[in-house]
Order: sequence, then C-alpha cells, then structure tokens
Amino acid sequence: MSIENPLILVIDDELPICRNCEKILSKVNYQVKHALNGYDALKLMDETQFDVVITDLKMSNLGGMEVLRRVKAFHPETMVIVITGYASVSSAVEVMKLGAHDYLPKPFTPHELRSVVHQALAEREILLQNQKLMHRKDLGKPFSHQLVGNSPKIKKVISMVQKVAPTDSTVLIYGESGTGKELISRAVHANSARKNAVFFAVDCGTLSSNLLESELFGYAKGAFTGAYHNKDGIFKLAHGGTVFLDEISNTSLNVQSKLLRFVESREFLPLGSTTSQKVDVRLIFATNQNLKEMVEEGSFREDFYYRIYVYPIMIPPLRERKMDILPISYYFLKQLNIRLGKNLTGFDDNAVNRLTAYDWPGNVRQLRNIIERAAILCEKNQITPKELPFLGDSADIEELIGSLPTTNAELKQVKKEIRQKAVMKVEKSFVLNALQTTGWNVTRAAQQVGLQRTNFQNLMKKHHIKLPRLDTPEPEQT
Repeated sequence: MSIENPLILVIDDELPICRNCEKILSKVNYQVKHALNGYDALKLMDETQFDVVITDLKMSNLGGMEVLRRVKAFHPETMVIVITGYASVSSAVEVMKLGAHDYLPKPFTPHELRSVVHQALAEREILLQNQKLMHRKDLGKPFSHQLVGNSPKIKKVISMVQKVAPTDSTVLIYGESGTGKELISRAVHANSARKNAVFFAVDCGTLSSNLLESELFGYAKGAFTGAYHNKDGIFKLAHGGTVFLDEISNTSLNVQSKLLRFVESREFLPLGSTTSQKVDVRLIFATNQNLKEMVEEGSFREDFYYRIYVYPIMIPPLRERKMDILPISYYFLKQLNIRLGKNLTGFDDNAVNRLTAYDWPGNVRQLRNIIERAAILCEKNQITPKELPFLGDSADIEELIGSLPTTNAELKQVKKEIRQKAVMKVEKSFVLNALQTTGWNVTRAAQQVGLQRTNFQNLMKKHHIKLPRLDTPEPEQT
C-alpha cells in the first residue's frame, strides 16, 4: 500500500466506535475498514495488506494483545496502535514491548487519533525504506552526479547541477557547514567538459589575506622576503580545469577586489610581477554566510557579490531532508565495510528511529563521522542504538561545543544553537517529570504544569515522548 493512499483497519467489538474512527480518518483521505472481533480482523489481513491496524485492547473474541502478537509475527511491516478505556501502566508497558507503535487511551479526540495514525505511517515508511536499502546491492556504485538522496530538495539540487555542469558559468553554493558544498562543486566539475582536467579546492577561511593572495596568483622572485624563486599560483596551475573557493565570505576586501578583476577577465598579476597572465579556469564559490547581508554591513564588496552571483545553488541542511538520512547512511556504511573489512548489513529498527529523529546540526559531515564510529564499535552484523550513544539528549550540544568557531559570525551561530539545544533538553525533562509525577496521566500532568492538554501533548510529540499511561480506568468512548 503506498503512503499516498494508506489503508487502515479498525478492530473493536463496538460498532459505533468503529464507525466513529472511520469517519475521523476518512476525512484525511485514508481508506478505512473495520472488524468487530480479532478473528475477522486476521482473516481480512490475510486477504489485504494494511498499513496501520488500530485495535481495542479488551474484546470478548480474541483480544487486542493476541491480535498484536499475530500481526507482529505474520505482518511485521504493519504498524499497530492499541486503544482502550481501561488503561494501566502495566498494560501500556506490555503492548509497547510486544511492538505496538503507540498506546492511545480513551477517550481521545479526532486530532489525537489522526495524529497518532500519521506518526505510525511516517515510521512505517522509514522502516520500509530501511528494509529496501538493506537489500540493495548497488549502494557502493558512484552516481553520475555524486550525490545521494531522494528528497524533493536534493533532487532540485541535482537538477541544478546537471543543468549548469556542461556550461562554464560561475557557480555560487550556499549551505551550512557540513552540508557538502565541496561535494556539489566536485559534481559540477565531474559532469563538465573539464572533468579530465585538474580540480583545486581552496578553503579561504584558513589562510591569511597575504598568503591566500600568493597561493592564488603566485609570485615573482624577490616579491617579498623569502621569495627566492618564481612560484606559479593555483589559478595558473589549474589552467583548463576548475577552482573551488570555499568560504569566500572570509576573504578581505582587498582580496575581493583582486578576485573581481580575475572573475571578469581571467587575467591576473602574480605578486611582484609586471606581466599579466591569462588562464582558462572555471570558478565555483561557496559560503555558509548571507552575502547580501554582508554587503549591506559593508564587509563584502557589492560589485564582487553581483559578479559571482550568477548561478546560486542552495543546499538544504540535513534536518530539512530527513528522508535522505538512511540512503546516505547506507552509502557511508557500504564504503566503510570495504575500508574496515567488515560485512555490516545495515541498521536495526531502533537505530533507524534514532538516526532519523536526530536533527544533525553538523549535517552530512556529522552523520558520516557518527556512522564511522558506529561501524568501528559494532561487533554484530547490524548497527543498534548501543553503537549510537552519541545521539542522546546531550549529543548535539557536545558536538557544538567540540566544534571550534573561527569567526565571530560562527561564534554567534554556535552560541545560538547551544542555547536552542539546551532549551530542548530542559523541555524534555520538564515534560517527563510532569508525566512521571502524575502516573503518566496526560490530563493531570498538563493541569499540574499549567498548560492546556493539547499544548502539553504537542510538547510530548515534539520530543518523541510516547506511552501516555493512565492508572485509573476511563469510560469506553471516543
């Protein structure tokens, strides 16, 4: 069943509850069938593949617990949601241990039902993707565009690369640190007529202005103290090829002025020389800063900005294309198997959930490092959460603290992200404490902290806190 047209089975021995669930879910274009007992439900499942099963816990004819066991045994790809009006901590824990996606106490609102079904479908899609990737044999083969992912956002980037690669146009790549700006630049080069020529990557943020200038343009003998011979610069050495200038926002106004002339004419003067030289190179620039704002602040030349702003490519951060996390993870794992001499087949379901729930502040670079660390630690054939302890509550804060900013702008960004992550951690502890002190009763927990129930539930969903539990029975109703 495709995610665009999901099929839901509702099982309850009370027909009005089945009808009510059908009405609620059909309003969001889900196909819904129902069964009044567990035996009829299992017969339906033998004939039709359902995406989600919603079953009552207590039924006179084959209860929900047994239905859950059989679904997990014979239809493991089907997500199961257990509903009941007689909720308790023990029953909640038991159904979750048996593999239920969620546990929904009655009474529940239409919004709560639709929300939990939506979450179940999303998790099912991720687990199916994991199974498909686990059995693919071509993950190690390089793509012509050298990029991995199927999300609409990365497909747009790939399309833009394919269109600009055959030309000699200047490209400006925008993206946060770790998103793969150099990878994009290499994809442009690899798919161009210059693919067999040299590719130079220069990190402008690691070199002083004088050193950057001499590295790019070269220098003549005697140009400065220590210049005992002529030296060709990168632009001359890259004749016929491509030069990638990363973190162009970190260059001084003086270097920008000299680059401006070079971009316009492909001519330059080596330091200390009086003879200009002309070369044929393609230029690709990249930055993690907003150059337009820098122009307005006076820290970036406006004429240079408009000269390089020919064909901008915006790379989305990994948190905005989470459906690409698993394909990228398997791509790295395939490479690591070869490098480490291992035969890891993939990730178990719990590891998949942890990978896809994380926001990845360090983007693809951080994901690659985490997968490599997990592959080294893994002693079995699949990576589990045991090998991913770095994705816990404090992992992202530790990653940020461990990355040393090199500019004031980066320092501000790191401080901002650390504050955000710290707040997230406090929020999660706040919600968990309220639930634990009220016996996992959502209504009482919300009242205790002074929030509306819906707002409290939104915080639970935001922090992936499941298993809402009730210690006392509630009336059987929807």
